[in-house]
Amino acid sequence: MNKAADISTKKLISLAPNNWAKWVTGIPDIVTGEILNTEFQWISRQSDVVIPAESPQYGKFLILNELQLRHTSEMPRRMRAYAALAEEKYKLQTYPVLINILKISNSEIPTSFASNFIGLRAIQDYRVINLWEVDVNIAFETPLPSLLPFVPILKGGENESTIREALRMLRADEQLNQLETVLAFFATFVLESTLVQEIMRWDMTVLRESPWYQEILREGQARGQAEGEARGEARGEVRGIISSIETSLEAKFGSDGLELMSQISQISDLEQLKEILRRIVVANTIQELRNVL
Repeated sequence: MNKAADISTKKLISLAPNNWAKWVTGIPDIVTGEILNTEFQWISRQSDVVIPAESPQYGKFLILNELQLRHTSEMPRRMRAYAALAEEKYKLQTYPVLINILKISNSEIPTSFASNFIGLRAIQDYRVINLWEVDVNIAFETPLPSLLPFVPILKGGENESTIREALRMLRADEQLNQLETVLAFFATFVLESTLVQEIMRWDMTVLRESPWYQEILREGQARGQAEGEARGEARGEVRGIISSIETSLEAKFGSDGLELMSQISQISDLEQLKEILRRIVVANTIQELRNVL
């Protein structure tokens, strides 16, 4: 489990690109090509995955897949930009899809970007797929191996037997067994960490290798860098980690988790805050986190 693993979004979708494309577009006779390079000339950030596709009804086009751990208010504008950049680079119509992984609120998630500036309008529609609304059986029956690591957070996937079946399928396939850490990470959101450890049969510290756990840390560091100029580098990074802790507490424990923020927000030691963020990943209950604090 300590070996380096390619568990990127590109790797996930490349496991079964045709089935993935059929799922996100609803087009049964779609055929996909090789995943494209999405490094755009004008921006340094890459869109997650762009797949060339073709169907008898729509001809050749692109499927732009953007996976987000959590939805943010920036996504509508970002989806507009990525769709335009992909169309400009490849000269094909684009079908943009935003896949949100974790639910953090009951607010309605927009499915389009729209602006009106001095009488000039800009509009970009895109499809939104929220994984917590996706029936877990789709991962097993389609089949969609790309969804197996997310089984615990799919609709109906929170029970132990379903998670064990997903793990069995991951371990049975050499291409999929590297995805165990992703499955384990999301399993801690619905099962006790001791049970997850028993199911996985390895130490829970392995979860720190999960790309989603690393993304939470990177988000905190990015917020810290952005706020560092105004507040000082160290203070900015502290605020960034606190923001990541708040989002993680809400995603895993809901409003009960947010009750701890009044205490956590008073902590200024960066290493202590990072340790709290690590503990959230493996905590079974709010009381465990209170003991840490």
